[in-house]
Amino acid sequence: MGWIRRDWTPHEADEWSKEDWIAVILSPFSYILITMGLALTLFLQPLGYILLAVGIAITIFLFWVIDPKLTAISSEYEKKQRQYLKELEQIQRWEEE
Repeated sequence: MGWIRRDWTPHEADEWSKEDWIAVILSPFSYILITMGLALTLFLQPLGYILLAVGIAITIFLFWVIDPKLTAISSEYEKKQRQYLKELEQIQRWEEE
């Protein structure tokens, strides 16, 4: 699927894009289908199995679409957190001495 972008820089991933809108639209459908499918599956209804399978498929697709953006943003925040903790440790050592 060439229309779904897979490579992101942290700055680009922080902006809204079509991948975010895909996630916004598909996530309620996946939750609803999984919930209804699980409920109907517990009653052994054939439609429940179908809804559950479709809900799981949508969830997997949703994860495939949005995970690269989340990974890019997360790596940038982890880098900032390491810098912050390093600065905090330097300040703390200065106060102890």
